[in-house]
Amino acid sequence: MDISIYLHALTALFVIIDPIGAALIFNSLTRDDDDNYRREMAIKAVLISAVTLLLFGNYGEAFFAHLGININSLRISGGLLLFYTAFNMITQSTTISASGKNQDISVFPMSIPMLAGPGTLTLSILLFSHTDNMNGTLAVSFAIISTLILTLVLMLLAKYLKKIIGKTGDEILKRFLGVILAALAIQFIYDGIHNINL
Repeated sequence: MDISIYLHALTALFVIIDPIGAALIFNSLTRDDDDNYRREMAIKAVLISAVTLLLFGNYGEAFFAHLGININSLRISGGLLLFYTAFNMITQSTTISASGKNQDISVFPMSIPMLAGPGTLTLSILLFSHTDNMNGTLAVSFAIISTLILTLVLMLLAKYLKKIIGKTGDEILKRFLGVILAALAIQFIYDGIHNINL
């Protein structure tokens, strides 16, 4: 496994998935529910997200190629989408609505759009498209799994995490990660423009 690819992918995925923010939102959606329900929703959300990101990351490029879409065009459009996501992370306030008792929140909103939303799906395709061997593919796959395992652990510990970090800490972290994601998005756009005619 290529460690440098793993660390690059892990950083990018950590920024866009934001495991801490996801855990705090999960806690707000399930704060009145019992522990068994919270555990079930957290595990289901992470499993659905993992399958979605791995399948879309590995086969999304081939799907777009079948449609006649160049990977560099995808890098540019994906970079723009990631930049839009980053802009919203930096400028918008977080709004959270509590769920009704025992509603299934594992698919929506936890998996899609939070953990495996458009930005994350695009990022997974871009990360896999940069790999040209099995070591790179394994590195990106392990980065996805590592990020989602961390997210699962934080969701299961969300009650305690909320007490430690609080709303102000979450707001600061969200905006800091947004700045990093914006820089990553610009890099994707630059790479797409630089390589589109090659």
